[in-house]
Amino acid sequence: MATNVKVVGTDLRQVTVKVNPGTYLTDVLELACEKLKVSSSKYLLKHKQKQLDLSQTWRTSGLVPGARLELVVRSNTPTAINVALHLPSPESTLFPPSGRITEKLPSDYTIWQVLRQFESGKSSQGKNLNITGRGMAQMNNGNAAGSGQLYYETPVLTIENRTLSTFADFQKTLSQLGYNSGGVLIRLSFQKTDKTLADAMGEISQFFKTEEERQKPQDSTAEATPSDEASTATDTPSSRNGSNDTQDTTAQNPQTETSAATQKDSVAEVPSADAMDVDELSSAADHRPVTIFSAPASGTPQAALRTDADEAFAPRIEHAQAHQRLLKTAGENRRLLSDKEIEEKAAAEAARVAAVKSIKIKVRFPDNFSAEWPFGPEDMGATLHAEIRKVMAHDAAPFRLALPSGKIVVGDDATPLIAGYGLSSNTLVNFVWDDQVPPEVRRQPFLKGSAAGRAQDVVVPDVPEVEAADAAGPSASVQMPAPTRRAEGEGSGFKKPKWLKGFGKK
Repeated sequence: MATNVKVVGTDLRQVTVKVNPGTYLTDVLELACEKLKVSSSKYLLKHKQKQLDLSQTWRTSGLVPGARLELVVRSNTPTAINVALHLPSPESTLFPPSGRITEKLPSDYTIWQVLRQFESGKSSQGKNLNITGRGMAQMNNGNAAGSGQLYYETPVLTIENRTLSTFADFQKTLSQLGYNSGGVLIRLSFQKTDKTLADAMGEISQFFKTEEERQKPQDSTAEATPSDEASTATDTPSSRNGSNDTQDTTAQNPQTETSAATQKDSVAEVPSADAMDVDELSSAADHRPVTIFSAPASGTPQAALRTDADEAFAPRIEHAQAHQRLLKTAGENRRLLSDKEIEEKAAAEAARVAAVKSIKIKVRFPDNFSAEWPFGPEDMGATLHAEIRKVMAHDAAPFRLALPSGKIVVGDDATPLIAGYGLSSNTLVNFVWDDQVPPEVRRQPFLKGSAAGRAQDVVVPDVPEVEAADAAGPSASVQMPAPTRRAEGEGSGFKKPKWLKGFGKK
């Protein structure tokens, strides 16, 4: 049964989208962004301050008809997704017992990049996998037919109830399919097409030309290695899929050798830039443990979402007494400290700082991601700067580190963090770009891909609810004595005069 849903943009414009029970929330996002004339890759959907799982359908999302959804800006830094690829037979026998390979990949990877990563990444364990460049000879009753031309076998991916089999589908990212956190299972199969392998490779180079230019390796050595792996991965399954009958037919027909050589050259010319290289954190021997926290999903602070009773803000007798003590203390005359007392106070402060053995410094980045490191008394400001540059995507860009007061800046020098800046407990430091950093660098993701893949959500502890009687304090439990009824003529109450008593008698 079809229904309508309202989507409110960031500029408070509102559009109506018609949905069916089988409509995916990603389709709702794309239709709403199309009507609002904005890019769907920059936004997410929320309902009542809760981010929606865009991979679900309208039936399974739990939304009511006529629900009011909100567009929120997506974080620039991609999140890590656990992707599992279920291989068909006979490739599944290479990875017993489940026949699956898994890898953690960023959410901005396209489906084509995911397949290329499984071909040449660490998850393949050095085994030859050919997913994107398979060719099969035309067969007739188990015998080779035709001139021995190899025809392209396109990968067919099944994700839940969706099937992706075209090059246009392979250009979609995991985030566009609704997977921004958690994991996803992809089932792989192959379908033979009527395109020759050479024509398919030329079409692939046209479809993914933009990605190849963007992902072109900077190092020529790093570029040569994936290229060799891609050509080897392409040649091996093609020769394995061809039967012995095909080889006999090739030996009899000289044209087959020419066509096979042409196809082999075209396969070798396919750029290997699709084999995505994930940035690796430095693995030095003195590697300092780091904890990376992802950006909050909501733009509203958690404290603003709490609903407290009005009684919690009502002043009590304890507040009035504390205020009176403060006024009394502020009104007393005080003498200035003597030189000896000033020296004793400075010595006590120095002893307190010297007793600190370790602190944790949490750095908040411009995209609301944050990272936390432990530091000791021997660590300096240059040490903190060096640790931050290890996780930065643009590690050469200048920046400043400001303490919570905003007036003190942690310099990139030999000043000790604990003794020099007086840090005696866990501290939050704000990352600020230098003025000379161009806007293009600021708009790009701040963290490296490997660092962003290790990000975890910030766990907010649940504050136990306080009973109203306990919240009111001890003064609320004090029972006021009930007024006693006074006898006639007692106390200072009203006393009836004698001359008035006679008027009430008959």
